[in-house]
Amino acid sequence: MSAAQNMSGEVLNLYKQMGETPRERLERLRAQKPHYEHEVLSYAGRLDPMAEGVLLCLVGSANKRREMYLDMSKEYTLDVLFGFSTDTYDVLGRVMDIGGVSGIKPSAIKKALNEFRGTVPMEYPPFSSKTVEGKALFEWARGGVLSAIVLPQRTVIIYDITLEGVYKVSEKELFEYIEDNVEKVQGDFRQEEIMRIWKRKLRRDGEREFPCATIKISCSSGTYARSIAHGLGVELGVPALALHIMRTKVGEYGIEYSLK
Repeated sequence: MSAAQNMSGEVLNLYKQMGETPRERLERLRAQKPHYEHEVLSYAGRLDPMAEGVLLCLVGSANKRREMYLDMSKEYTLDVLFGFSTDTYDVLGRVMDIGGVSGIKPSAIKKALNEFRGTVPMEYPPFSSKTVEGKALFEWARGGVLSAIVLPQRTVIIYDITLEGVYKVSEKELFEYIEDNVEKVQGDFRQEEIMRIWKRKLRRDGEREFPCATIKISCSSGTYARSIAHGLGVELGVPALALHIMRTKVGEYGIEYSLK
């Protein structure tokens, strides 16, 4: 269902589009459904601009039980691109490393994924909203002073992580995908600088191909899919990033019932 209502208020199962921030999705809800214009709205479980899918919106008195909704398990479909890494662990970041991908085989990926199954420690990505010494990590990262702090970790549970398939993306397709989706992002996310870098690394008429893997993840709250993409590359000894993240489920709220 797209909405659930009880004595604790209303919970809406929203679909956050690629390029939107969660806050922008709530504003779009107010435009879609004017009767929410004066309601207190919040979201439970952030989704990055380069991720799409299920975003829970708490309405009115449901905000009093926000922690319960934040703690719900999540499911994702994650596409990992091999050959590039960025400082954000997704395409909305500065390219930090480029590397060969000749060793990327399904058997190697499956073996590496075993390292992410079960109860595992996970560092917060440098570009995230986690607060350290009164500042969000992305503020430390933007200021170029990440070396002054220790990246915090948390323990998460990966209930299941499965390789669904391996495919290749052409240089032309990759360039167009990155350009199209970075352009969708509003606000200051360094878009101009990031696209200048990607334009130096990729050619619109290029003929290279890059391997990608589609991975299904079932996990506890607090798991960053883009950290898994980055970590998978570390395990395999090649640069990697999250090419696409789709959150398909939060608790019992499935994407098939999300309000577009």
